[in-house]
Amino acid sequence: MRGKQALALKNHFFECGDEKLLKTVVIYGANASGKSNVIKAVRTCLKLILNSHNHNEDTVFNFEPFKFADNEKLSRFDIRFLIDGIEYEYSFSLTKTEIFTESLYFYPHGKKALVFTRDETKGKNKKDIYSFGRRIKRPLDVAESTSRKTLFISRASQMDRDIAKKVFTYFKNKVILDYADYSPFVVEESLKNNKEALLRLLKVADSDIVDIKLKKRDEASSELLIRTYHRQKPSVAFDFDAEESNGTKVLFKLMLAILTVVKDGGLLLVDEMENSLHVKLIEYILNLVNNSDSAQLIFTTHNTYLLNLKKFRKDQVYFVNKDVKGSSDLYSLYDFKDVKDGIDVEKAYLQGQFDAIPYIDD
Repeated sequence: MRGKQALALKNHFFECGDEKLLKTVVIYGANASGKSNVIKAVRTCLKLILNSHNHNEDTVFNFEPFKFADNEKLSRFDIRFLIDGIEYEYSFSLTKTEIFTESLYFYPHGKKALVFTRDETKGKNKKDIYSFGRRIKRPLDVAESTSRKTLFISRASQMDRDIAKKVFTYFKNKVILDYADYSPFVVEESLKNNKEALLRLLKVADSDIVDIKLKKRDEASSELLIRTYHRQKPSVAFDFDAEESNGTKVLFKLMLAILTVVKDGGLLLVDEMENSLHVKLIEYILNLVNNSDSAQLIFTTHNTYLLNLKKFRKDQVYFVNKDVKGSSDLYSLYDFKDVKDGIDVEKAYLQGQFDAIPYIDD
C-alpha cells in the first residue's frame, strides 16, 4: 500500500526477515456472511495441530464441512507462518473422521525444502504414503505411530522431533486462539507478569478496580478464585465470577491476552470485538498493538466507526460476503483499486459499495 495515509500508519506493520507483516486486521460482514467462520477456521486448524496426538479411534473432528456442496469434499487447511524469520508452509485435508493428506515445507536460505508429505490414498504401506526430506530423524518410526485420526506434525512433536517441536511450540506459545478459554494456569501466570499494567488499563477503561488477587480453592485443586477490590472500599473483596459485570469479565481476560501478545509478541484472535467494549476502548487496544514491536491482532466487528483510513491501512480492512452458492468470499479493501485516500470508507461501506452488508427489503 502506498500513499500519504500508508506513510502515516507506518507503525501498523513490522519487519520479519524480508517480510512486512501487519499488526492488526479487521474483518467486516453481514450477519451469517461467514466472518466468524474465518476465525473458527484458524482456531480449528491450530487446535488440531495442538491436540490431534491425543485422538482415539472414535474421535470425530470438531468442525463443520461446507454443507451446500454437491457431494462430500475434503476440507483443506493451509497456513503460512514465520518462525525466527524463516517461512513455513503447512497444510492438511480431512473429513469429519479421517485425515487424508498433510505436508510441511519451509524456506531455509530462501529456497523451498521438503520436510514431509503424506497422502493416505496411495495405499496401506507407510513408505508409499509418506515422503521425507532430511529434517526429521527416523521419520518412519513416527509414521508407524500416526493413525488417520492424528496429524503427523503432532505425533512427531510428541516423539521429540526437533522441527515438529518448533512448529508445535510456536502455535502453543505464540497464538492465543480464544482469550475467553484461558486456563487457570495461564490466568495466574499472565496476571503475575502483567498485574500493574492490567490495573492501569482497567483504569483507562473507567473501571474502579484498584487491586486483583488470586488464590486456589484448595491445595488439591487447580481452580482459581479471583478477588477484586474497588476504589470505594479497597478492603472489601468481590467474587470476580459471581459479582463482577460481564463487561468487566470480558475486559479482564481480553486485556490479559492483549498485554501478553504486546509484551511477548504473538497473535490474538477475537470474534466480535465490540462485545461489552466501548469503541474508544477498542481504539485504545488497537493503539497498544500497533505501537508494539511484533504483536498481531485479527478481529471481526460490526462497528463501522473504525472504518476510517486514518485508523487502518487499506490492506488491514477485510470484508466477507456470501456468493450465490452460499460460500463465503474474503477480500480486502486494498482489492478495490478505485478507493482513494480521502474517501469516507464507512459511508461507502454502508451504501453497499463493498457488498458485505445485509440487504433489507423495506
